Amino acid sequence: MFGYIMPEKPELKIKEFDIYRAYYCGVCKAIGKRHGQLKRMTLTYDAAFLAMLLCSLLKIETRLVKERCMVHPLKKSFVTYNEIVDYSSDINIILAYNNIKDKWTDDKSKAALAGMAVLSREYKKLVLEYSGKCAIIEQRLSELSRLEREGCASLDAAAEPFAKLMEEVLDYESLEDDIRQVLRWMGYNIGKWIYLIDAFDDLEEDVKNSSYNPLLLHFKYDGSGEDIPAFKDRIKSQVEFTLLYCLREASKAFELLDAKENKGILENILYIGMLSKTDKILCRRSCGNCEKSV
Repeated sequence: MFGYIMPEKPELKIKEFDIYRAYYCGVCKAIGKRHGQLKRMTLTYDAAFLAMLLCSLLKIETRLVKERCMVHPLKKSFVTYNEIVDYSSDINIILAYNNIKDKWTDDKSKAALAGMAVLSREYKKLVLEYSGKCAIIEQRLSELSRLEREGCASLDAAAEPFAKLMEEVLDYESLEDDIRQVLRWMGYNIGKWIYLIDAFDDLEEDVKNSSYNPLLLHFKYDGSGEDIPAFKDRIKSQVEFTLLYCLREASKAFELLDAKENKGILENILYIGMLSKTDKILCRRSCGNCEKSV
């Protein structure tokens, strides 16, 4: 359910792309140093976005250095180091563990069990450091699991726990209360967008595996006389309305923030990247001919 928050790279300036990659690489290296090299495989674009967003609102000492990476050992790249990058690396591990735990609960897959084993020790340490935040994240995922077991057919109700989860992820205690409230509303709408875009993206797989998907229940898909492409085409406009509303609200929240750094990159992610991701998933997944025009 993670990895959707990313920039539209062709629209970034060369300098902006280098800065974005410096944050992405910074979070990746912070995961390796703080939690072990194997855990770097859990890195998502979402963690890089979180680091950039919070850094744009805080005045903190930042190091920008050129280093080699084990993935690209022949070329040095810029890497950002600061306390927010470290925080984002911790949040990445917290979310990765809970995401894998959720998959184990749903599917009982051996891969998920192995992933939990790899991350469990680090997660226990992070629970001690971020006890309140981890408790809320676990509570929201527990609520989500309950709604799935009950077969909740309301899109708003089904998306609420994950929206509240992302609300907590974007909140940062060192910021002033009014800024934190704006960030929480921004996180809420991003979380709702992620949950619903992921639900649309997973429709084929969920039908194949007889897995819970609120879209199937809300729009009354019964599998008789209507194939998935036709179903997607039928619900596309209604899903798109909700997704675009979430993006508008997240963008309005961002405009209330006094972003001091990397505003152009963050605007690219919020105004172009996430909108482009919405268009691609809605179009590609509902109509094979659309992919050529994206």
